[in-house]
Amino acid sequence: MPITRDQKTELLAATPLFEGLEPDELERIAERTVETDYRAGGVIVREGEIGTGFFVIVSGSVGVVRDGQTVGKLGPGEFFGELSVLDGQPRVAQVVSVEPTRCLGLASWDFEQALLESPTLALSILRGLAARLRSVTEQQNH
Repeated sequence: MPITRDQKTELLAATPLFEGLEPDELERIAERTVETDYRAGGVIVREGEIGTGFFVIVSGSVGVVRDGQTVGKLGPGEFFGELSVLDGQPRVAQVVSVEPTRCLGLASWDFEQALLESPTLALSILRGLAARLRSVTEQQNH
């Protein structure tokens, strides 16, 4: 059964990435999202392809695979796909559903518009990227 706009808004509001956004900002983002279900083992994004979407996991989990090696796992409330959408470069990893997974997707042009409209969202994305960069940097230093 499809998720309603109000349900999408509630799901986004419960996601740490969207913490601090006003209800009207969440509603505008929710209106632009597309709900997609993936079966276990389904490829959501492919390494090396130019990204056209940003994803928030609603339910289920995904594996992040780089050069054939699983480098991470993401679950509900977490996001992926932002790097390629932000810089227009090929995706650095493949994302595969580990189990049946539902995502809300935001097309690159809608993602960019949402960032322009909401400094709070832009700051949240920057913080998420910084945390990932810090994690990778710390792993390399140990």
